[in-house]
Amino acid sequence: MKTKLEKKIQSVAKKVLQDEAEAILSLKSYINEQFELCVEALLASEGRLVITGIGKSAIIGQKIVATMNSTGTPALFMHAADAIHGDLGMIQKDDIVMCISKSGDTPEIKVLVPLLKMRGNQMIAMVSNAQSYLATHANFVLNAHVEREACPLNLAPTTSTTAALALGDALAICLLEMRGFTSKDFAKYHPGGSLGKKMYLKVSDVYPNNALPKVAPDADIHVVILEMTSKLLGATAVTNEQNELLGIITDGDLRRMLNKQHDFSGLKARDIMTTKPKTIAPDDYAVEALSLMQEKNITQLVVVEAGQLLGFIHLHDLLKEGLL
Repeated sequence: MKTKLEKKIQSVAKKVLQDEAEAILSLKSYINEQFELCVEALLASEGRLVITGIGKSAIIGQKIVATMNSTGTPALFMHAADAIHGDLGMIQKDDIVMCISKSGDTPEIKVLVPLLKMRGNQMIAMVSNAQSYLATHANFVLNAHVEREACPLNLAPTTSTTAALALGDALAICLLEMRGFTSKDFAKYHPGGSLGKKMYLKVSDVYPNNALPKVAPDADIHVVILEMTSKLLGATAVTNEQNELLGIITDGDLRRMLNKQHDFSGLKARDIMTTKPKTIAPDDYAVEALSLMQEKNITQLVVVEAGQLLGFIHLHDLLKEGLL
């Protein structure tokens, strides 16, 4: 049985989420010609998008900058208060400046706007008040209007910052789509992430870290087992004197051998090896190795170039790299 306090906590939290969800959905009615013109101006711009604001709007601006940069729109953040104390110097002549302000009438904005107009930069106003000082002096207006904050006092920036954040995402994704931005483009800006690794990590970046188990075709089973256990890859290659790959022996091959016969003292590597193992080239992408392992339900591939054994790549290597 829930107490009155527990019920109230849940009720308040649900109301905040409902209020903010409704505020975001209401923005759909403000996606109009002004929004289109704003997107077209940014697409045509040879400069960057400079985003500015103060207080909570500044924090939202920094997040939008991060999203823009990661999706192909060069952007930077300039704090509105710092702008009038020297940071205006970061703005270049072809840059477009987007000012985020709920009221559009803060003292810092009223000082900053004339300075931007004097420099000749185009301005985008992201405001909740379309009749504000900022909106009336901007080239483009992105209306982020909200009726009230989720805060019961209607004071703490909550609904308004959520609306601005969502509108910034809508702007970034429109630019992404209009540019034909692809997953490969995204990976260029995220080389350390899993997507970046899928696009750039090659087999040659991974396999040299592993041991290289190999035996001759006439090696007896004891030698094979020692080689496999000492190199900890669950397999060994079988090669000739020219280091050409002849086959592979896995721990599965050993288990099948034990099931078939009790006396294996006279067996050689050639007797139990798989003669046409799955291989991969060093210049292939690691994600291709992963796909092949999943398709064939195996845990390692032999790395081969021009018939020469180079090494092994194991499923665990790809797990460590975050490809799964």
